[in-house]
Amino acid sequence: MLLKKEGFPANEELVLCTVTNVQPHSVFCTLDEYSKSGMIHISEIAPGRIKNIREFVAEGKKIVCKVLQINLERGHIDLSLRRVNEGHRRTKLNDMKQEQFAEKILEHVAKARKIDPKALYLKVREPIFAKYGALFPAFESVARDEDTFEAIGLEATLAKDFSEAVKLKIRPPEVQLIGDFMISSTAPDGIDVITGALNEALTTAGDLSIKYKGNGTYHLTVKSDDFKKAEKMMKDAVDKTIAYAEKHKAVAEFKRQE
Repeated sequence: MLLKKEGFPANEELVLCTVTNVQPHSVFCTLDEYSKSGMIHISEIAPGRIKNIREFVAEGKKIVCKVLQINLERGHIDLSLRRVNEGHRRTKLNDMKQEQFAEKILEHVAKARKIDPKALYLKVREPIFAKYGALFPAFESVARDEDTFEAIGLEATLAKDFSEAVKLKIRPPEVQLIGDFMISSTAPDGIDVITGALNEALTTAGDLSIKYKGNGTYHLTVKSDDFKKAEKMMKDAVDKTIAYAEKHKAVAEFKRQE
C-alpha cells in the first residue's frame, strides 16, 4: 500500500498489523499504516489461559489490533488482539480494502499522466488527508457530488483527471424505499381524482415510480444514492398525494414497507 501515516497511532486506534516474530510470551508486529513496530503481550492475545500462542498467530499473518499505550521516548507501541471484536475487525478490514481500491484509482491517474504513483500520492496526500484523513472518503464524497477535488485543494487539471476517474470507478450504493398508497373515491370522476393524486407524487424530483397492485393499492418505489435524499423524496411524494386526494374528497393512506 501507498498509505503511510506520519507519527504514531492514537491510543485505542485500530491498526492493521503483520506478524513478524512469535515468541513464547509475546508477538512482534509491523503496523502496516505506519513505519512502526509494536508488541502484543501473551495476556493480550486472547481471553483465558493460552497454552500455545501459535494457535492464534503466525509469522506473516495479518491481524487487526488495538493500540493500548505508546512510549514516545522509546518508540514502543503496546498492542492488543483480544480487545478487538469481530465488528471492529470487519470495519477495519473494510476500510483498508476501500483505501486499497482508492489507491488503484490513483495509480490509474498516475499512469495516464505518465508519472510515478508514489509521487502523485505524496502530491495529493496533504490536501485530501487534511479534510478526510484518507483517500477513499474523499473519493466517495466526490462520486456523490458532495464535494469537488478543486474545493479540496487540487489544481484544476489534476482535479479534473481525478474526478473523471473517481466517477467512473465508484458507484454510490443505491438506496431504495418502498410503500403502498391505498386510494379510493366515490365521486363520478373518481378515477381521474386517483390518477391526479398519483401524478402529484410523480412531480417530486428524483427517481420515483408507481405501479398498480390491484384492489385500490398503488406501489411506490423511491431510489437514490443517499438515504436522507430518499427519505425526503418519499415524504414529499406522500404529502403531495395525500393532500391532493383530501382536497378532492378521496380517501387515501400510505403504508411504508420496511
